[in-house]
Amino acid sequence: GRDGAVIAADLTPEMLAQARPQAAAARAALVLADARKLPFADASADALFAAGLINHLPDPEAGLGELARVTRTGGLLVLFHPSGRAALAARHGRTLTQDEPLSAGPLQRSTTATGWRLAAYDDAVDHFFALAVRC
Repeated sequence: GRDGAVIAADLTPEMLAQARPQAAAARAALVLADARKLPFADASADALFAAGLINHLPDPEAGLGELARVTRTGGLLVLFHPSGRAALAARHGRTLTQDEPLSAGPLQRSTTATGWRLAAYDDAVDHFFALAVRC
């Protein structure tokens, strides 16, 4: 909306450099930040979009907790990847297991434990999508 802002955060300057042209076109701010310790106030975000984030966190539950900290009650968290978990595992030469952070059971448990309600889960061949609502 007119009063809102879009902020893109990443841990690496290289990824922010790649995002700079799109961020400028979208009038989005770029912030160098660790998703486990975000430089934002409590309950300051209405929605978060995390593309490919959870599998890169050493402690996914701690990361989800930090995302919950900065999201207002009723706010949304979209977890997305442009390929499904099976395709991603195959591309990296590994076998998909049911105990991975983005498997349905573990993701349900970790979102619940960190203040989210998992509202949608879709692990398709060509994408991964989960939607959680901040409790």
